[in-house]
Amino acid sequence: MKRQLLSKILSKESFERLARVKAVNPELAGQAELYLLQISQAGKLNGIVDDLQLKEVLRFLSTSTQKQTTIKRL
Repeated sequence: MKRQLLSKILSKESFERLARVKAVNPELAGQAELYLLQISQAGKLNGIVDDLQLKEVLRFLSTSTQKQTTIKRL
């Protein structure tokens, strides 16, 4: 069901990109899918999401959820 909804709101290229991201980083792809479905159901999505728009979503989600590692020397 989720896949059918995503195929309606994503262009062919962006759908394929999301599948490739899912193979490499399933957590990021899941966040992107959830985000896209939420804005679509809220009516805030204008038209089909193209590849550039999906890249922006992925970039936003990856920078907001990046883990930071700090090394402290004793």
